[in-house]
Amino acid sequence: MRIFVMLVLMPLMLVFSFPLQGAAQQRIPILIYHSIDEFKGSGSKELYVTPENFEKQMKYLKDNGYTLLTFERWKEIDKVNKPIFITLDDGYKNNLNVLKVFQKLQDRTFQPAATLFIISDFVGRSTRLSKIELKNLAESGFFSIQSHTATHPDLTKITNYEYELKQSKEKIEKMIGKPVIALAYPYGNFNDQVVAETKKYYQFGLTTTPGPYEKQGAKNERYLLPRIYVKYSTTMKEFKESVQSNERNR
Repeated sequence: MRIFVMLVLMPLMLVFSFPLQGAAQQRIPILIYHSIDEFKGSGSKELYVTPENFEKQMKYLKDNGYTLLTFERWKEIDKVNKPIFITLDDGYKNNLNVLKVFQKLQDRTFQPAATLFIISDFVGRSTRLSKIELKNLAESGFFSIQSHTATHPDLTKITNYEYELKQSKEKIEKMIGKPVIALAYPYGNFNDQVVAETKKYYQFGLTTTPGPYEKQGAKNERYLLPRIYVKYSTTMKEFKESVQSNERNR
């Protein structure tokens, strides 16, 4: 009788044990950059990444089989190999250097992509991308243009959410002729009210909480997306360690 019971239970134990071992969620890196340029002494040095280093980082992603996604392709995160998001905040004119790198690395097997989070009222300033440049980038096939609010305030300290969230979204959509579905919170600051207001106009909200994204099924999960900073001082070893976090746990 004991042998019979064991023969019945063993297949069931195998069925339930093996899927659990391979069922861990992917941990998906969402990288955050600002300026892609040589540091010339103005602003915070750590918010710069040189074009040379940026190219090395993107080449690493290319050579190691990563898939660069934008938020329009969010549903593909469970379907593609090594999904990763490249985001750049503030809409600096030096982000045109990203286009040069992407054009250089693009081939039949690697399609670079990045999301630019734009401060709508700053568009056209001397150090910021112009309307024409944003439209050209949006049409290049390499970039998704999204919102970083209208004036870059701390959203936890304001009341004019409609202007900062709704009107910035509408302004950017008018510039590029495409939907704006994601918001990067200025300074990474948010609270329950900020999330609630963001949900009225956007499908995603991005923080600067460090770490990769891992689907947990938590409330408002897509409005609390974490990001991993890539800085001037980030070494290739550190970069590799940060992006390798999306390997499945086995």
